[in-house]
This record gives sequence, C-alpha cells and structure tokens, in this order.
Amino acid sequence: MSNTLGSSFRVTTFGESHAPAIGAVIDGCPAGLPLAEADIQHQLDRRRPGQSPLTTSRNEADQVRILSGLSNGLTLGTPLALLIQNTDQRPNDYKEMIDAPRPSHADFTWQEKFGIRAPSGGGRASARETAARVAAGTVAELLLKRLHGADIVAWVDSVGSIEAPAIPMESITRADVDAQLVRCPDPETARRMEALILETKEARDSIGGTITCVCRHLPIGLGQPVFDKATARLAQAMLSIPSVKGFEYGTGFAATRMKGSEHNDTFAARKEGGIAPASNRSGGLQGGITNGQTVYFRVAFKPTATIGQTQQSVDFQGRPVTIEGKGRHDPCVLPRAVPIVEAMAALVFADLSLLNRSSIL
Repeated sequence: MSNTLGSSFRVTTFGESHAPAIGAVIDGCPAGLPLAEADIQHQLDRRRPGQSPLTTSRNEADQVRILSGLSNGLTLGTPLALLIQNTDQRPNDYKEMIDAPRPSHADFTWQEKFGIRAPSGGGRASARETAARVAAGTVAELLLKRLHGADIVAWVDSVGSIEAPAIPMESITRADVDAQLVRCPDPETARRMEALILETKEARDSIGGTITCVCRHLPIGLGQPVFDKATARLAQAMLSIPSVKGFEYGTGFAATRMKGSEHNDTFAARKEGGIAPASNRSGGLQGGITNGQTVYFRVAFKPTATIGQTQQSVDFQGRPVTIEGKGRHDPCVLPRAVPIVEAMAALVFADLSLLNRSSIL
C-alpha cells in the first residue's frame, strides 16, 4: 500500500475516516524553517467540514498538533509529525453498508484487493485523509515561499454547467477566493454556483466541477526528465485526490483544437537580459520543466459518490439490497477541495526544489 509521496521532501499520511486521529509525517524538511501550528491551521480551516451550508454537516475542528521536529519555532531537520484528532465520528451511520459496497466508492475494490477494509466512511479511501495532506502541504508551501518567494492560489472555476469568466492569474489572491462561500472569485458566478449546489443538496443529490490553480514565482528548472517531469508529478498528485477525474495544464485539451502556429509560445528578449517565452500557452512548463512563467492547471472533480437518495444495488454475495442515503457528505466537494489542490501542488514543487538543489553543483 502506497502512503508516501515525494523523494527529497517525503510525506507519509496515516489514519482512517473514523479512526481516533489522522496525520502526516514529513521527512526531509530542511532545518531552520520558521513554523507554527497557526501557519498550518489557517489552511486546515479552509478545508474543514461543517464550514458552510454548501458542505457536509460533519463538524470537525481539525486542530493540528506538531508533535516533533520543531524547537523554538524553527524546524530541526528531523521528521515533523502532525496530528489531527477525529472528534465527530459516527461509525454507526455505516453499519448497514458493511456487507454491501456503496455505488462508485472504493468499497468493492479495496475488499477484493485486501480482503479487509474499514467500512466506516470509506476508511483510508475517504476524503477525510486529505486533511493530513493539507497540513503537510502548508509546510511545503512555507518552504517554497522561503526558497523562491513562490505563492499558490486555487479557485473554483466551474460547478456543473456554470463556468466563471477568465480570472486574472497574476493578481488573484486567496482573499479574493475566500470572499465567496463557493470559493469562486467572481461574485455573480459564485451566487449562481451556490444556488445550484443548494438546489442539488435539497434534491439529496451531488454535483461536480473544476478547480484552477496557479503557482507563481517558481524558478526555471524544476522537474526531472524523463519520468519525473513536473507535469507528470503534478498529474499524479492531483489524480490521487479522491473524486478527481481529470487533469490538464496550460491550454490543456483546448490545444487539440489549435494549430501549432496558434499554440506555440515564441521567445522574446528580456530587458534584464536573456530570453523568455512571449506567451504562456504551455502553462509554465516545457518539456516537463518549469520555464519561469506562472504554472497553471485545472483539475476536474466528479459528483460526490455518497448521495442522500435511495439506490438499488447488490451486496458482496450478489443479493439485491437497497442503499439508504445515510451518512454526511458534501453535495459538491469543490469549495473544500481548493486548499487540497493547493497543498498537493506545494508538495510536488517543494520536493522538486529540494531535488534540484542536490543535482546542481
């Protein structure tokens, strides 16, 4: 079972949805990085359940504790252990589902592969595990800020068929994003998205959408040919997030409708010397390596698999069963997924940054 991400900045997450706690261990974080629990808590608060009518009613405070690797507010270079207690567990909500796999969940595949699973809330396959990723990703983000002055901002750019207009990538801030409950920085579009999510929730159903993320001020040269391209590492990280169905960077699939003469990023001389791409259809990545421009990509999320409607299925013996719409779930995962996308991007680029330092004399 793979529970570790990265090679130089390594993160291992642990815990299940209804276990006493979840958390992460970070190995490879350099010594001397200023760090406090409050730095991590802000991002966890953006991901936590129960924060608005648009999200699940599960009410977790998601208070993080740093158990090791820190002294007088500075990292020691030793493993950082981050712990988050699960305080609002309701395993009985899932007792009727022990013998029947839930539609579009990991219940069936985990049971077939391992012969055992934690049935309450999906166990390790639950999106609850992503709180540990956000905690670790915040440390990675602080490291990127210290090394490069980099910053990462993600936002909801579509829910169902509602799409936001173009957002200015170079100036968008997290304050702009968080000004709206749905985390779409365009107020008019946000109101329509929120209405659609509440309508879907009322119908005891769910809906998906997309998140765009920008990573600014990254240096040239992050990414390792051939199999550890930054593009490949980003894709792996994003596709590991529960409910993600697709990933594209730069112009993405829209490039298939363009000609090379329309899509190519030509080069131009820079006033301060050297050259740089004159446009950014490549999304800040060429040959799988950062080119100094803003990296941008989009992640597609499916509708939440757990819904409030009754569904007809079969149990593990093939006998017909009725899956009752119990348990607490998000009618749309997008608002809470924004900090998860940011965290996974930070983990990828922190790892590639430290790998670059060891490969260049």
